[in-house]
Amino acid sequence: LQGMEQNVQTIIRALDECLAALPQQQLQRVSHIGISGQMHGIVFWKRNKGCTWTECGTGPAFEPEEVSRLVTWQDGRCSPAFLASLPLPQSHISLATGFGCATVYWYLKKRPDFLKSYDAAGTIHDYVVAMLCDLKKPLMSVQNAASWGYFNSRNQSWNTDILEKSGFPVHLLPEVGDPGSIAGRTICEWHGIPKGAKVGVALGDFQCSVYSCLTERTDAVLNISTSAQLTISMPAGFQPPDTPDPSSAVAYFPYFNGDYLAVAASLNGGNVLAAFVDMVARWTEELGLQVQESAIYTKIIKAALAQTDIKLSVLPTIFGERHVPEQLASVTNIAVSDLSLGHVTRALCRGIVENLCSMLPVQRLKETGVRRILGSGSALARNEVLRQEVERIFPFPVVYGKDVDAAVGAAMVMFHRK
Repeated sequence: LQGMEQNVQTIIRALDECLAALPQQQLQRVSHIGISGQMHGIVFWKRNKGCTWTECGTGPAFEPEEVSRLVTWQDGRCSPAFLASLPLPQSHISLATGFGCATVYWYLKKRPDFLKSYDAAGTIHDYVVAMLCDLKKPLMSVQNAASWGYFNSRNQSWNTDILEKSGFPVHLLPEVGDPGSIAGRTICEWHGIPKGAKVGVALGDFQCSVYSCLTERTDAVLNISTSAQLTISMPAGFQPPDTPDPSSAVAYFPYFNGDYLAVAASLNGGNVLAAFVDMVARWTEELGLQVQESAIYTKIIKAALAQTDIKLSVLPTIFGERHVPEQLASVTNIAVSDLSLGHVTRALCRGIVENLCSMLPVQRLKETGVRRILGSGSALARNEVLRQEVERIFPFPVVYGKDVDAAVGAAMVMFHRK
């Protein structure tokens, strides 16, 4: 796998377009801003030169200036061998490719001059908070810090000693604050939102998605969008182990108020189906035919709904998994009777859910007292076959919420903490 980067200017432009589309009279009433975004990733910028504020149609907005590209959580440049060469973190979370600190190490060892151009770093959502509040040093929530690696959640601090010994540029690490705390106030009117509005420290998209739907400790949240997660909340007072277990499929993510979530975070979800549809489209094109990917998606789901009795078995891990990065996908039990598109699609959907279930088994859910599953995520919302497989594999009532939204969760956090 190679690098996975995104253009920060394009992301901020999209954010501007979304804000500009909201009713002006509502924006003028905003007093608190909650922000969440994809965890693990990293963007670098120059302090005091991270952006310029300009006038646009709906009022002042900021434009990124001396900012790097965003290296996302899907970045694959840190091979298992590279990660094994790094110092062992004093953290309960195993280091993986795509984690902010791992990416810094990669630049340090492969392109050290790149790091000399910048003196601040954060996730993309930490960057937005820093620009809105003109923070001299970026501030990051415990949730995002844990997602970068080399962060001890128990004492809420970076592994500074370990990092310094290996020459890591610790000056790039942000300050860390509690999820739900205020990072600062807007230094400028922003698309009609008044100057002085309180801005929360940026939160993890995953925690915010869970926050927007998890009400009972006896609920488990199953989310399938680009990737997939199965989550349960740990009892109050739970503390994660001191050291990571690299072979464990379950990670513990800091949540709110000192609580933790136990998470089976699979790298293989809706992205697997997207890759399958892309493959079918390319095969079709090579045969001299043209079919829209959206049409393929609709047709394969319809075909799979007609096939429930299948022997075909698909292990769908084409993107590997963090606890077994070298494991790829495989197809077994191939019989001549199971070769239709419907059979293969059904087996693929079943495989996605079974893979997640193997990471956090039903027995453990029962032991934790789970009584219900909350299903969420765009892939689950759009795919009836996936929903059928969830209900077939998990022996609990399944309730489908809205396509659970991290932005909704971030807004709820700020509202509850006013």
